[in-house]
Amino acid sequence: MKSFTYERPASPAAAALAVTQTAGAKFIAGGTNLLDLMKLEIETPSHLVDVNGLGLDTIDDTPDGGLRIGALVRNTDLAAHPRVRRDYPVLSRALLAGASGQLRNRATTAGNLLQRTRCPYFYDPNMPCNKRAPESGCAAIGGHTRELAIIGWSNRCIATHPSDMAVAMRVLDATVETVQANGDTRTIPIAALHRLPGDTPHVETTLDAGELITAVTLPRPIDGQQFYRKVRDRSSYAFALISVAAIVHEDGAGRVALGGVAHAPWRVESAELSMARGAKAVVAELLADAKPTTENEFKITLVERTLDALLTRAQEPAR
Repeated sequence: MKSFTYERPASPAAAALAVTQTAGAKFIAGGTNLLDLMKLEIETPSHLVDVNGLGLDTIDDTPDGGLRIGALVRNTDLAAHPRVRRDYPVLSRALLAGASGQLRNRATTAGNLLQRTRCPYFYDPNMPCNKRAPESGCAAIGGHTRELAIIGWSNRCIATHPSDMAVAMRVLDATVETVQANGDTRTIPIAALHRLPGDTPHVETTLDAGELITAVTLPRPIDGQQFYRKVRDRSSYAFALISVAAIVHEDGAGRVALGGVAHAPWRVESAELSMARGAKAVVAELLADAKPTTENEFKITLVERTLDALLTRAQEPAR
């Protein structure tokens, strides 16, 4: 690990300013992603700005019946919160499907959303990777692709976003709150936070330089049964081959978002108009533009079968 300097700012705006004033500076909170990458010298920040002391660790009701989640709320605490378990169970289930108990105790809400979108080649400095070194090439394209993207990828990157929580946030239509170095704040719909790779896969979000996430707000709960199902190669501590977050209403309509298939949580609202017609109709539109490789084309069938199982379960009598 390369040497770096360190500071603990007094306010969110001061933290944002500190990152913009020092070249190569990064925020650090739980450190569950950043520290791993620093040890491998994939991330080499010159300066760390510790945001843990900024008081962004509360969960509060909003006036319209929603929930405001501080950026520093730990994944374990969020998954166990009574209102999350009662009104947003898809989020609680997604959080509990991620990583391990020890990591969930440290990982934060904002950090989870901002995990580096990655693939095995990203972790190997001996391989070209446009995310790690822009314009160096993509070893994954033409390489091992079983776990990688089937839709929304480009000839620069075929990686998938690793967060389970982000998929649940996407199906819930969450909103991200931020602060900038000059103290200005803004809100970003979760649908607009993550970017597809295009020609700049190293630019993973729409956040400006130094912009700090301060909270995530969930709208008031909507009717329907909520599900999160993650399909992976082992039962714990593994990224999703695919995951499905779904909200199913009594009439069969609803919402669906996918993980493990793209560079960002994947949702196509127009496809949800077909929910009452069954999983096959939804997936036909949801993944209409899929470009799978021979190694990962199974993901299309896996998504369809997983969604079908959830829709079938939604029709079963309450136990």
